Amino acid sequence: MSAPTSRTAIVTGSARGIGAATARQLAADGFAVAVLDLDEAACRPVVEAIEAAGGRALAVGVDVSDEQSVGAAVQRVADELGAPTVLVNNAGITRDNLLFKMSVADWDSVLNVHLRGSFLMSRATQKFMTEAKWGRIVNLSSTSALGNRGQANYSAAKAGMQGFTKTLAIELGKFGVTVNAIAPGFIETDMTAATAERLGVSFEQFREAAAKQIPVGRTGRPEDIANTVSFLVGEGAGFVSGQVIYVAGGPTD
Repeated sequence: MSAPTSRTAIVTGSARGIGAATARQLAADGFAVAVLDLDEAACRPVVEAIEAAGGRALAVGVDVSDEQSVGAAVQRVADELGAPTVLVNNAGITRDNLLFKMSVADWDSVLNVHLRGSFLMSRATQKFMTEAKWGRIVNLSSTSALGNRGQANYSAAKAGMQGFTKTLAIELGKFGVTVNAIAPGFIETDMTAATAERLGVSFEQFREAAAKQIPVGRTGRPEDIANTVSFLVGEGAGFVSGQVIYVAGGPTD
């Protein structure tokens, strides 16, 4: 079901990858979409693609780990696109290393973008949702939340997203706001390509090896996650809240 034209969605980290695919999908669903990323200029191709398809979009630069930056970005979205009642907390970074080689800066930067960022964005947008008595928050977790060698920081952040999701679902449910998490498995993005490079193998080799371990026999694409977001923010998912959906081509736990 298409969303009313009055509804506005924010997707963080949406200049590329999963975020960009999600922004395009939500625009196709009828939302006005705020495309947020650290570099505002990098958001413009996504905005142009949405507008070329007949949608409404706005590029906004934001550091999700900075309280003032988040406040200014959310207010700009409200002023220029309309009150945001859908939030997709997708922004994320990796700083992989084994525990004994992981710096405090690598720990802090990953936790700040994923967890602090999701907290700040959710806190800044919830007032628009509670006032409207309708809202959707979708947080991006990961199968790494279950543990992954060399990712103590990322795994901790993504596991934290699941607890954060369940608590917000409890707090915001009475206002007509649902909060869910998506935990992607192997998705073909710049981030997984960087992991392959770090491991010293070609992306094609990395992808093929991963596909052999996935029950459906292929790796994921950004659109696989975007389609799941589309369902969760729709009217039909109003009774789904506090859930973690593993979009990984098969069981993960």
